Amino acid sequence: MSKIVSFCEALEKSKNLIKNKNTKEYISLFDALGRVLAEPIKCEKNLPSFNNSAMDGFAFKHSDSGKKLKISQTIFAGMSIKPSLHVDECYKIMTGAKVPSDVDTIVPFENTISYDDSFVEVGDDIKKGNALRLKGEEQKLGSQLFDKGIKLNSSHIAMLSSQGINTIAVYKKISIAIFSTGDELKEPWEKANEDEIYNVNSSALLALLHEHGFDADYCGVIPDNLEESKAYFKSMKRYDCLVTTGGISVGEADFVEEALKANDFQESFHGINIKPGRPTMMGTMGETLVASMPGNPLAAYINAFLFLIPALKSMQGLKETDHDKVLAKNSSEFKVKSGRVNIVLGSLKSGEFTVCQNNRYGSGMITPILNSNAILVTTEDESIVEKDSIIKVITF
Repeated sequence: MSKIVSFCEALEKSKNLIKNKNTKEYISLFDALGRVLAEPIKCEKNLPSFNNSAMDGFAFKHSDSGKKLKISQTIFAGMSIKPSLHVDECYKIMTGAKVPSDVDTIVPFENTISYDDSFVEVGDDIKKGNALRLKGEEQKLGSQLFDKGIKLNSSHIAMLSSQGINTIAVYKKISIAIFSTGDELKEPWEKANEDEIYNVNSSALLALLHEHGFDADYCGVIPDNLEESKAYFKSMKRYDCLVTTGGISVGEADFVEEALKANDFQESFHGINIKPGRPTMMGTMGETLVASMPGNPLAAYINAFLFLIPALKSMQGLKETDHDKVLAKNSSEFKVKSGRVNIVLGSLKSGEFTVCQNNRYGSGMITPILNSNAILVTTEDESIVEKDSIIKVITF
């Protein structure tokens, strides 16, 4: 008998069905954007690696504040000179240039009292260490920069570049297959008559997965035929994850669950106490995660976002798998049905959540997804979401 679970149970079960296999591969830094780090990385080079000037100006001993100093020489970025100042002397220095050890303060050109090609007059109000960037003040040799399990973005790439790290260990990308069920479906590149509908779900879910950093293969539409479905699933075991849409309700032509079980499918849950998307099913087929989404486009898209994306993040080895939630003020009162969790679409703008179509739309629609950028997940005991109440929403 299929087990109906709560929203929270479904979320936790989906994330823990199959753990990351810890399969590593080494790639170039140029290919690392969006990949998941498989090993911690420590600082290999002090940042900055030497004392340097944060400004164009004059480098001097702070004890010489308030004096007129002779300019000994000019230090440009890339130069390395030995300490050579005599009494009442200073250096003219450019941004990024290495600062000799016989000075401890830098005054920008514009903060001097006066200067020419030979002398500079320094005020007595300059703080010791001004505009001096010290070796290792940002990152010290041996300190941990990144833990494993982070998804690398452009700022991570910048830090790795500063360390001269060109090859990094990342988790191998998980392989995902997507297909739909239903003889009535036509692909977007085919012509559909009035009695046929286009296959929305596969294109939508492929795009959704890409948005979250996952590659997937589209493997077509499975006919509503039990024997063909069995054979197809048998050939799909080479994938890490298999995503289906449709064919999991109680209709006579819904063969997906039976075909999966013929291939050693172990169901974790089949049905979530939510609307939309109650018939969602997830489980395992050997080492393959199976996620069967409802056939209706809105339900398929939203449930894939809420349950499949966190599960895939967990499989990929990411430390952070949950969707971010933000506080918002609800702009107008609307009703929800108690006794279940309601997945409510809406738009979030300037900290205010506006429910989509007064929460009156169907799971077969597409327009509500298009017009929304946030989701409110209610509790099972809520029946009204009051105006001006502070709620937590998930952005998407």
